[in-house]
Amino acid sequence: MSILPGKSALRGKAGAITFGLIGYLFLVEIVSGVLQGYYVPLITDLVTYLGIKDADFNWFEAAQLLLSALVVPILAKLGDMYGHKKILLISTVLTALASWGLVFADNFVTFLIAWALQGFYVVWLPLEVALIFDRGRRTGKGASQTRKAAGFLVVALEAGAIIGALLGGRVFGWTGENVPVTLMIPAIAVTLVFFVILFGVPESTPLPGRSLDFVGFSILTIGLLLITSGLTFLRLNGLEAWWVYLLIAAGIATFIPFTRYELKQKDPAIDLRVLAQPNMWPVQLTAFLIGISLLGAQAPLSAYAGTDPSNGYGLGLDSTDRSTLIGVYLISMIGGALLFPLVSRLRSPRFALIIAAFFVAAGYLLFIPFHLETYQVFINMFIAGIGSGALVGAMPAAAAAAAPPGQTGIAAALTNTTKTIGGSFASAIFGIVLAMGAVTVIGSTASSLMGYMTVWAICGVGALVAAVLLFLVPKLAFADIDDALEPGEVTGASALP
Repeated sequence: MSILPGKSALRGKAGAITFGLIGYLFLVEIVSGVLQGYYVPLITDLVTYLGIKDADFNWFEAAQLLLSALVVPILAKLGDMYGHKKILLISTVLTALASWGLVFADNFVTFLIAWALQGFYVVWLPLEVALIFDRGRRTGKGASQTRKAAGFLVVALEAGAIIGALLGGRVFGWTGENVPVTLMIPAIAVTLVFFVILFGVPESTPLPGRSLDFVGFSILTIGLLLITSGLTFLRLNGLEAWWVYLLIAAGIATFIPFTRYELKQKDPAIDLRVLAQPNMWPVQLTAFLIGISLLGAQAPLSAYAGTDPSNGYGLGLDSTDRSTLIGVYLISMIGGALLFPLVSRLRSPRFALIIAAFFVAAGYLLFIPFHLETYQVFINMFIAGIGSGALVGAMPAAAAAAAPPGQTGIAAALTNTTKTIGGSFASAIFGIVLAMGAVTVIGSTASSLMGYMTVWAICGVGALVAAVLLFLVPKLAFADIDDALEPGEVTGASALP
């Protein structure tokens, strides 16, 4: 049975979201998932190939997260101004060039630059959500259609991640452990998906008379650069590096002049008045809080699963079994992505968001009493995965539904930026917490159980706070216009063209 939505559900009046559009974007997200999963089993081999230390690989991840946090809001705003397909194509070209750059990079610096530039793919999902919402808005059913389509895109994303993880190590073996040839596979995939977008995806309808707020984006970029780099250096240098706190504080302080400047602009980089609305700020804050577990907790969980039980905790799983654990988590995310639009239709989008956040909270908080048996860890990850899968597609879709015309791209992209900052914050804190708890037991070094419990507690409480904040969202937020309004009622959304 196909996992793509049925044609009858997606075909309709002019401007409706079509089966073809979802199918083409589905392929794009499969490639996005491949990029996220393909390199993971190759990390040890890439370290050997480049002649670097294991710890040096952290710089690749940090550089890519930093670049994505900086460029995603700008690219999304350009999509709102000139058309989301155009910017999707440009970001795909940049990602393809970077992917081919990895093929020919043979030293730390060139590999680091190419790896960072490959992070342009992160803007794909927000741009796709904006494209879908633009197509559906004119039917009056844009919100529900976008939720459904975003769910299928998350299915593609996670399926691609599974495919990539399964392919990476195998292709390396098939090619006789030839690194450049192995790295050609994702580069070819990104190159091909450019033509999928070019010939298969229709353009959105940008609003005329827009302008790019260069000063606003410059201030925002400086603030994000200071915060994310500060968090990266905090993870690499530890709590005793006092100067990193100055970087983070300076980044936070930057938002004071940013706010003052933006409130005076007719076409600001980020419309703070829209961001302050009750159907928008809880979603953006939820993205930050969920980013803590979504981007920050996976490495500690993998480390815990591989820890020798002789330390008094850990599962002692080998690489194959750890891959199975990750696979279960990704499959549960697929289930959550598919369930979210169904629950939204039966109850409400807000209810579905709250339930998803509670699932994430429950999954991680269950680790505290239940973590000694393998089946317990699998169950906990499955529960958390359902909630995470629902939220990955739901957050940009909800932000797009809450945004006025011409701001769907930037609203959806901001959920990615706040999620990235949350993940960077979590990576820094978790790395320090686990390092501080390191103990030597039976000739091996492992982080103490209390360190892992702290990680799980932070993830669980963060998701719990997100669930509570979502109760502040209006009950009919993110619903279709026809469903959200009583007869004769008028809102900003109802005036949309």
